[in-house]
This record gives sequence, structure tokens and C-alpha cells, in this order.
Amino acid sequence: MIDNIKSWARVFLSRSLKTFFKSFLVIGLVAVLVFSQADGAFAARSGGRIGGGSFRAPSRSYSTPSRTRGPSSYSGGYRGGYGGGYYPGGGFGFPFLLPFVGFGGMGGLFGIFITIAIANFIIRSFREAGVGGDSAETYSSNPTVSVARLQVGLLAEARSLQTDLTRLAETADTSTSAGLTKILQETTLSLLRHPEYWVYADIDSDQTRLLSAEQAFNQLAIAERSKFTRESLSNVNAQISQAKSKAALNSSGELATAEDPGEYIVATILVASQGKLNLPKNTTSTDDVRQAINRIGSISSEQLMAVEVLWTPQVPGETLSADELIAEYPNLQLV
Repeated sequence: MIDNIKSWARVFLSRSLKTFFKSFLVIGLVAVLVFSQADGAFAARSGGRIGGGSFRAPSRSYSTPSRTRGPSSYSGGYRGGYGGGYYPGGGFGFPFLLPFVGFGGMGGLFGIFITIAIANFIIRSFREAGVGGDSAETYSSNPTVSVARLQVGLLAEARSLQTDLTRLAETADTSTSAGLTKILQETTLSLLRHPEYWVYADIDSDQTRLLSAEQAFNQLAIAERSKFTRESLSNVNAQISQAKSKAALNSSGELATAEDPGEYIVATILVASQGKLNLPKNTTSTDDVRQAINRIGSISSEQLMAVEVLWTPQVPGETLSADELIAEYPNLQLV
């Protein structure tokens, strides 16, 4: 009986050890595969970033067209004093109200002051309600702002785009409106020079008010930056930083070559501009992409509030594999 128990125990222990070692071996192999793939993917996602801007409200001006016209442009002209029906501060002149304000014999100068107070109260009420053709002034401190994202996936052969954007990041003035406008124009021109490499694209545009535009813009920027393993080159608001260069690796962790097939580069443009930015709703063809690039590139310096150009990979020779492109940029559509 005792011999049988010992024999059974030896068999059980032997099987348990074999099972344990098999499980350990499987887990070890899985870990090696996962981390080796992760290292290759991480090495291929360097990113570059250029841009800047300011979401400041435009200076409030009380000079609307109805109040800046000269005598010849207004019917009846501006006669000055109390004589005419045109009051520089609003749409009602004193004669309209003064006859109705007697105040029991307290006319004269005191009655005029009371009339002015009533007129100003009425004018302010109309302005706040957006009545009298002055609604544009009502919203002047919180105008409409368009926040847009244009994303283009290019074949890895478009390596000159990486070179152009790197050179731009190293030399661009990101502290002025003129410098930001130049960044936008140079980036769109560089994209327009390589239409034969466009493979994927996506357009996302929305209108909001100035008070919430910065938050919307920052959300887009953070979402795109999070797709980089590291920002190897950055020039934003006159703050330049550049990581030490590393050997360019492809998604398999091997030294990249220009002949690696199925590899991509992704360029992203984020803009915030005053007013409505009319962009194509779909990116089903290269014509849609070209039209979107042209319209974004033509935003004037007076309208441009903020811009960021992001591209990955930034390091020359690095590329994104098809699997990485799908995983990180599922919004891209074939064009």
C-alpha cells in the first residue's frame, strides 16, 4: 500500500513539474515576442512638431459701419447737437424722448441728463439683445473660430518631406504671426509637391467660439503627440528642443533602408482660424486632399490664431509599418 502511494506521488510530482516548466516556457516565449515587437514599434515612432499661436480675443471696437459714415453716406447727414435724428451712441436722438420728459417743471438741464440716461439704457438693451444691426459687435469678444485637422499618410519614398519639415523646424520663427503663416504655407507646399505619394488622408473640421477654441485645439494636439514614442524635434512658441540622433530602425528593429516595402510617413496639420473654414467633408480622392491643402495653406495671417505641424517618423530613415499605421491612425481613408 505504501509503495503504491509513493509511486503515485512520484508520478504526480513528475507531471506537475513538466506542466510547470511547459507553462513557464510558453510565458517566456510570449514575453520575448511581445517586448521584441514593442521595441521595434517604439523605435519607429519618433515625431517632429512645429507651431505656436495665441488665442487672444480681438480688441473690442465700438466703431461700427453705422457710426463711422461721413455726412454724405448717411441720409440727412450728421447735423451735430440735438437737431438730427442720428445719435453717435445709438439709434435714438434726444428729440425723440425729450418732449415726453417734463418731470413736473423740472425740465432744462436736469431733464436733459435724465433723457440721456434713459437713451443710454435703451441703447444698451438693444445691443445686448443683438437688435439694430449691432449683433456683430455683441459677439466681437467671442467670435467664431474654426479648428481643423488635416492628416495625410504618404509612402515612405516621400523622404524629402521629412527633410523639408526638419529643416523648417530648425529655422522657423514660431514667435510671430508672420512666422507661423510661413510655416503653414511651406508645409502645404511641401505636401502639394508630392501628390504621387499620397495614400491615405483624413479631414476633421469644426466651428466653436473663441473661449472654447484653445481647449479644442489642445485636445487635438495632445491626441496626435501621444502617438509618438518621443518628440525628437520640436519648435513651438520659440522653444526649440532636439533629442540626440539614433540609428534609424524600421518596425522590425533592423536598420531601415530606402527599399523597405509597405512603409509610411504621416503628416498632420492642425489650425485654428477666425471665421468659418470651408473644407471638403470627405477625402475620397486626391482632388479632395488637394483642395483641403490649398484652403488651409491660404489662411491669412490676420485669421490664423494657431498652427501645429506634426509628422512621424521624424528621424530620417525611420518609417511606419502598415500595422502601425492602422493601429495609430484608424481614421485615415484610402484616396
